[in-house]
Amino acid sequence: MYELVQVRGNSFYFQSPAKIGLVRISDNDVVLIDSGSDKDAGRKVRQQLDANGWKLKAIFTTHSNADHIGGNKYLQSQTGCHIYAPGIEAAFTNNPILEPTFLFGGFPPADLRHKFLLAAESHAEPLVDDALPKGMEIINLPGHFFSMVGFRTSDDVVYLADCLSSAETLDKYGITFIYDVGAYLETLVAVKNMDAQVFVPSHADATEDIAPLADYNIRKVQETADRIVEICKEPLHFEIILQKLFLIYNLKMDFQQYVLVGSTVRSYLSWLKNTGRLEVLFEDNLLLWKAV
Repeated sequence: MYELVQVRGNSFYFQSPAKIGLVRISDNDVVLIDSGSDKDAGRKVRQQLDANGWKLKAIFTTHSNADHIGGNKYLQSQTGCHIYAPGIEAAFTNNPILEPTFLFGGFPPADLRHKFLLAAESHAEPLVDDALPKGMEIINLPGHFFSMVGFRTSDDVVYLADCLSSAETLDKYGITFIYDVGAYLETLVAVKNMDAQVFVPSHADATEDIAPLADYNIRKVQETADRIVEICKEPLHFEIILQKLFLIYNLKMDFQQYVLVGSTVRSYLSWLKNTGRLEVLFEDNLLLWKAV
């Protein structure tokens, strides 16, 4: 784990639970794309940097989920590097309590205030084109989270963050975290038609051909949407819909899965209502969802 893999030219990644990109911008200077899940991830990255005689100049954040910014505080305190994050992701990076708060929909109980959902605070600046090294470009990838981005390097390597999941993950869990289903599908279509020498998703293998995996992710989103509509043939409360989906996908309920899958299901419900496939009813002071 945390083996440094050279993709092409000056573009690398650390093989880790959420891949950490590394781009050499000179003989001695490097930048990272994300920082891993926690202090330990940051420490392992720092050891590799020191072993190669590299100085960390900046961390470019794809999005503010804790498993992508968890190493920020350690690396910033050790190296003095800048951290850049896009749009609202900068606010979440600077105030990481926002992630469990958003997921829970109120002040999060202690069960949700752990490193998997609550990263250590770090100081992030807004991501702008002028902050990027020469030859590096921002790619907007909304849907999985608020303002998520990817990056293309001068080696024509594209780092895709969490805009798609591996086939193994989709087959095992069925439903993966999505904030905006409509934007997510649009991003998947754009990625499916994207050209690059190599694609590096955070949670799938690097590949020269991303189209088949993007297409598989599209089909899985559509499958989940169809299942929700089928479940809602009769008016149902959200908790019952969620329970039925956990049973269909053979998932085990705990507090973390409740908020992650629950937030995703709410996003599906919102999208299905906005696209005319579901409607809402209010009966006995309950909000019920029903297929149109």
